[in-house]
Amino acid sequence: MRFVLFVVDAIEFREGKAKRLPATFIPRCDVYAATREAFLDEIAIGFCVDLNIVAWEIGDDDDVRLGVDCAGKASPFEGNEYPPVLQIRLDCDLDDESSVAPKRIVSFPSATHEIEQLGTHSIPAGQRVVIHGYLGERADLSKSLSFVSVTGKGLDRSIQVVSSSNAADKGGESPHDRLKRMRANSPVVVRGILKSRKPSKKDSSEGTKIPDYEIQMTEIYSLNKFPNDIIITPETNFTAEDRHLQLRQTKSLRDALHFRSKTNEICRSVMQEHSFLEIETPMLFKSTPEGAREFVVPTRKAGLAYALPQSPQQYKQILMASGIPKYYQIARCFRDEDLRADRQPEFTQLDLEMSFAVGEDVMTVVEILIRRLWKDLLHIETLPENFRRMSYEEAMSRFGSDKPDIRLGAEISTIDHLIPADLISKISSEVDPTVEVIKLPIAEDPKQTREFVTKFMDSPEAMPFQDNPEGAPGIFIVDSRKPLQGLQPFGFEAAERVEEFLELEDGDLVVLQARKRAPYSGGSTLLGSLRLALHKSAVTHGYIAPPEGFEFLWITDFPLFSPTNDVDPGQGGTAGLSSTHHPFTSPKTEEDVDLLLTNPSKVKADHYDLVVNGVELGGGSRRIHNAEVQFYIMRDVLKMSAARLEEFSHLLGVLRAGCPPHAGIALGYDRLIAVMLGRQSIRDVIAFPKSGKGEDLLVGSPSRLSDEVLKAYHLQWQD
Repeated sequence: MRFVLFVVDAIEFREGKAKRLPATFIPRCDVYAATREAFLDEIAIGFCVDLNIVAWEIGDDDDVRLGVDCAGKASPFEGNEYPPVLQIRLDCDLDDESSVAPKRIVSFPSATHEIEQLGTHSIPAGQRVVIHGYLGERADLSKSLSFVSVTGKGLDRSIQVVSSSNAADKGGESPHDRLKRMRANSPVVVRGILKSRKPSKKDSSEGTKIPDYEIQMTEIYSLNKFPNDIIITPETNFTAEDRHLQLRQTKSLRDALHFRSKTNEICRSVMQEHSFLEIETPMLFKSTPEGAREFVVPTRKAGLAYALPQSPQQYKQILMASGIPKYYQIARCFRDEDLRADRQPEFTQLDLEMSFAVGEDVMTVVEILIRRLWKDLLHIETLPENFRRMSYEEAMSRFGSDKPDIRLGAEISTIDHLIPADLISKISSEVDPTVEVIKLPIAEDPKQTREFVTKFMDSPEAMPFQDNPEGAPGIFIVDSRKPLQGLQPFGFEAAERVEEFLELEDGDLVVLQARKRAPYSGGSTLLGSLRLALHKSAVTHGYIAPPEGFEFLWITDFPLFSPTNDVDPGQGGTAGLSSTHHPFTSPKTEEDVDLLLTNPSKVKADHYDLVVNGVELGGGSRRIHNAEVQFYIMRDVLKMSAARLEEFSHLLGVLRAGCPPHAGIALGYDRLIAVMLGRQSIRDVIAFPKSGKGEDLLVGSPSRLSDEVLKAYHLQWQD
């Protein structure tokens, strides 16, 4: 019977010497075989381009010899202008070191089953299977019997493979010998027979291993060699330079990426259910002073550059003016900021906008989305129908933070009216300061509380609070064995009032902190930060239990403008004010619009932040949709220059063309995933995060530009 065969790898034997034929020279051969089934039993399934192929003659050295009928001759092994004898090597070496056949790079058998399928008991024992996966550590019971696990492509399940040598293996390299040359962690193809096995006690400790099946190996092919200089053990910790090995070695990192993918799917589903249209906005934008530093992209046109978007803010407002009622996208954003633990120079937002809408409409949609995510992914169905609202002023006064973790208790109270002036003067050099207090229950035994305070005050975390120019904190431990319960510096009358006011008990930690008497600004007060640091340290050292659950709330009524500072670039105006969030946020009420004319620093913004457990998940606002109001804020309130105003001319033109009212929000996607998974760093939920210096240590970016590139983009180095 004649079949057609595409030769995978061919070697010409001539005068006792072997010569590899180039792929372009290997002919399509007509060959002869007894039966198709016989070939499929002996030659690996899927190694040829066409499964109608077959044929072979197995010599004494186990090589596959093929007769070639390229000149129209019917008899195999008769001389013709092409090589009369070809040797097929399904696993051969080019350099005598690698166990990978060169043609295997582009051609290897398809898997008949995934390893995960083999553990579902849907595949009967005795069936021939072909699997793909990563080789595990081999255990040799004897020279002719070995056991090895093969882990599936997703690194989630593994199966035991049994390899043995037999008499048929003599004369050439057997699959068993080939297995022994392969290193653990190499990607392989294994062909064999699925067999039942009795689970061992060791299997129960290896949760990923399929306990009741194994594969009796008949063939194995290495698809790539795992190098000798890389050592992987359960204790190996790879650095960011080897992020690919970090991901391969660390299940929690891979799980986070799977979780993130599922989150994407649910977010898109909820958005589509509420008639939002997914629209991609450009990545190459223009430089505009929205509030953060930008990444600039030079062009080959001298003096011209793009800027990467800080967010899709302006484009989504343009979409609202373009007749798009509801927009969303999972957007990439870029900000050239000084990096902190929870920041990345490039990050992801779930960005959405709604026309003819106000903030409450946006918050309702977001609450629906959050409840769905928590239900489907965390199996939590107890989130409230409506999240709690709290004003910026209330959050700062009660918790010292615009993103409070209300689970912690230890609320802040103003106490300067209860304590004597001489005590105030001891904790602050400020004239007429505001003095605030928190009570933190650490232990019932004052001795344990004192031990905790000593540990904390000796730690690096306490340094910023001790070096505070407005005064170091006053720390007191309630101890009923001491005079005035340990509050002697308060004096008899004040100690009694404070004890009653705070409902003090033995072991409570009382902390006083003075600050300048001024309206709240920024994201936290010093006592608010100290509250968090003390609580974190107490949890870390086992004095109190970590907080549980999820407490969502909306922070509203932010100031529309904040004093300029040396950290944030703002909008570059000369008024001494900058937009608290961005210059497109609308004043909240008609009274606030009036205040624009008389006292801009008192104007409340129609802005809202979503906070959970002390983490800001995102922020949004109702936007200014009137060109005259937008122009007035930029020119007359922020006092931006004419050149800066010109940078927003496109947006002003859009707003004046009948733009409807609109509102939106951007949720920090990386932070959302980290909160849901309980991860402390957003780097643990990003496939390829940047370091604290903004570097990708795996690929080596950012990298230095060559002189040729600098010249093409009209750039030069400047010291």
